[in-house]
Amino acid sequence: MNEELEQARAKVEKEYKKVAESIAEVHVAFHDVKNANPEADIYGLLKTLEDTVHKARTGGVLGSGAKGHRKALEEYHELLNPAAE
Repeated sequence: MNEELEQARAKVEKEYKKVAESIAEVHVAFHDVKNANPEADIYGLLKTLEDTVHKARTGGVLGSGAKGHRKALEEYHELLNPAAE
């Protein structure tokens, strides 16, 4: 594997790890909704879940979230298969 391809692969793994951490936060928010009782603020819990999923997908204000992983993966695949474009 050439150096450029290795760097692209490392970037994919780095971005994946960031997204995986965000997914853990999504699980927590989901379980809060799932475990809610009739007296819980379901609307608020769902809003928190929605915001958490959005942050995981987009990365929020400073991050890139799953978008960053998607871009890194596309760049990696372009290096793997340059003729496929």
